[in-house]
Formats: sequence, structure tokens, C-alpha cells
Amino acid sequence: MTVNKGLTTLVNNTPNFSNQALENAINEIKAIDKDDGYLFIKSQFDMDTAIRDNTVLTQTQKNDALETLYNAQPHLHIGRYLTDIIRHTRTILDGTIVHLANPDTEDPADFLEILQSVQSIQNLIPTLYGVTPAEKSRSVNDHLGSLNNKFVLSDDSTPPLFTRLTRVLTLIDTTARVNSTLATGTAAVRYSNTQLVLFLDTIRDDSTDFVTTLNNRVNQSAGNMASLNTRISDALAGDPISELQAIREEINVQVALENSNLSGVRTYVESLTNNISYTALADDKDLKDLLLNITQNPSWKAYFENYDANKASLNPQYDDINTDSDKESIINQVLRNRGLPDVQSYLDIDGVVAKASGDSRIDTKGFDHLTNEQIIDNACKQLGIGATDTSIWSQSKTLLNNLNDRDRKIVADELDLNEDSKTLS
Repeated sequence: MTVNKGLTTLVNNTPNFSNQALENAINEIKAIDKDDGYLFIKSQFDMDTAIRDNTVLTQTQKNDALETLYNAQPHLHIGRYLTDIIRHTRTILDGTIVHLANPDTEDPADFLEILQSVQSIQNLIPTLYGVTPAEKSRSVNDHLGSLNNKFVLSDDSTPPLFTRLTRVLTLIDTTARVNSTLATGTAAVRYSNTQLVLFLDTIRDDSTDFVTTLNNRVNQSAGNMASLNTRISDALAGDPISELQAIREEINVQVALENSNLSGVRTYVESLTNNISYTALADDKDLKDLLLNITQNPSWKAYFENYDANKASLNPQYDDINTDSDKESIINQVLRNRGLPDVQSYLDIDGVVAKASGDSRIDTKGFDHLTNEQIIDNACKQLGIGATDTSIWSQSKTLLNNLNDRDRKIVADELDLNEDSKTLS
């Protein structure tokens, strides 16, 4: 049911979805760099933007420069991978992250389609697999975590990734201000990055003699990063380099997971939906027989061959069992609903005989010519049960107990079959 309050106001406005919250969080990290030589983050953002936006460099030249820089201590290229997160989230918001198998004929995705697909996945996975979407790495945050404050908030007591990154960068900045060796390293990185940005601004598209200088500038920046890595390890207590490596790895794993999940989200949702649709055909006998004839997969054959029997075993009165006590309670309730036990006392010889005569395990042939005592004795022998003595009362008591146990076992078996038919496998 739709909530009407505020609905008209909603439809008269646009949602203006954006990654602004993420960009604000990244800007706070960038602001740690006061651009006075004791930190290097801002120069990394500037350098990455200058390379990507340059109109003279070919795409190959851009890629070569970016990879040379990034491969030199990638955990220190914080500006680069934070910018990558921003670019990544933009592709989610505009839908371009979704792969088009046939771009000439296939409509591009948009953010609404992504949201609806993720919602479908949250519903379909528990139905088809009996597990949570998170257990399949398909939760909402496994698709959209970078937009959903994944890096700013934490699911447990551990600090969020951006908080951890802020702590390390702040420590580098404050230490560089009192440690000349570290300050020299940070200043060198900032200087070489800035020189590369300035150089890129001077090249023109009518010249090709800049390549050697470009490579020298790139290599200088990469070399300074290697030196800075050593200086940070030497100057800071603890293991800041390992922490920076771990932060980058967690961010990259999250972004890679979102890329993998969302790029193929159309195919994945289609696969889940098709499986649901195929199982719905099992209620049509003719279509079920057709599927049995044409499928070559043993698991599919087994599902449709056993469908009717498994469906017949489903019984809602056996649902909602969580503990052994729940099971016993439901069994007792079902027995009462069926009027069982229907013979209250072993002294009711006629009742015990009638109950025994209706038991499928007992062959009643010839019972018409036997006395009640003979029938009880015969039934005990067929069931392989004996009494402590051979009196009719002892035999009647033993037989009635067995018959009542049988009633209880029938209900318990029905319950187990219901559970088995409901259990995903």
C-alpha cells in the first residue's frame, strides 16, 4: 500500500540523486593536505585530473603514465584511488556501469533499473537458494555500498575505512612538520607531481617532442613515491604502510565487487527470474511432462519427477517449527485435531480390535471368524510385539500402545516430509 502523504510533493520534484555525500567525505580527507608541502594528497588529485583531462595525450599515453605512477607504491596513490571511487559511483548513477551485450539494439540502463534489479535480487535469492543475499555477496551494499556510506560508516565496532585513512594521513602530516627526513620526502612528491601538472599544461597538439620529457616527469614522480614509502616506514611508529595497503585493498575489493555485480546485473536477474518461471510450469502436467522429455540435466529431471509427491507433502499446519519443543507441540495438536488417541483405554477391547483392524500394517484376512482375544493375539504376533504375560489385558495394553505410537509416527513423518519438501536443495 502506497503512503499518500507527501506523494504529490514527491512527484512534483526530481530526486537529484548524486554521490555528493561521498565527495564530501573525500573532500574532508583532501583537506588534511594544507598544500604547504607536508602532505601530498592534493597534488595527486591534481595530477590524476591533469592526465585524464589532457586533450593532447593519446589514450595510450594517458594509460601508460597513469599505470607507471600507480604501480609505484599504489597504496600511497590515495588521490588516484579516491578519484576512482568518485568516477565509479558516477557510472552507477548514470547506469553506464551495466554492460550492454548488444549496444546497437539494447536500451541503456538507468539508476532506477539498477535499484529495481537489486531489489529483485534481495527477494529472489532467499526463494531460490534459502540463504540471505549477503551470503551470495549480493546484498544491497554489495551492489551500492560505495554510494551508501560503506566507506564512511562501519557495520561493527571497527573504525570506518575513511576514518582509518584520515588517521594515517593526519599522522603523516603532523610528523612531517617535526621530522625533516619525512618532510623532505613529502615535499619531493608534491613538487614532482606539481611539475608534471604544469608540464602537461604546456604541451600542444602540433608537437610530438614532449614524450621524452613526459616520461622523465612521470618516472621522477614514481621514484619520489618509492622514496616516500621508505621515509614513512622509518619515521612513523607502528606499521602505517601495512595499514595504508589494507585500506586500499578493502576499497578496491568493494569497488570490484560492485563492478562485477552491477555490470552483469541484467543477466543475473534474468537467470533468477527464469528459474522461478520454470518452476511455475510444474503445476501444469502437460508442460511438466514436456520439460521432463527435453531436459538433459539430471537435477532438473529429479525436480520435476518428484514435484507432485513433494507438493503433496507440503502442509501449512507443520510450518513455523524452530525447536524440538515446537515439533512436539504441533504433533500433539495435529493428533488432537484428528481425534487421537481414539481409544482411551486398553480395557476397551472392542475399541482396540477396531483400531488394530484399521492399521495398514496388519493383515485382517480371516478376522471375521476370530474372537476379539484371538484378533489381539494375532495382531501382536504380526507386529512382532509381546506382552509381559499372555493375558488378554496385557496384550491389549501392549497392542494399543503400539497403535498409538504408530499414529504419532505418521504425523511426525508427515511433518518431516513437509520440512523436507520446503528445504531448498
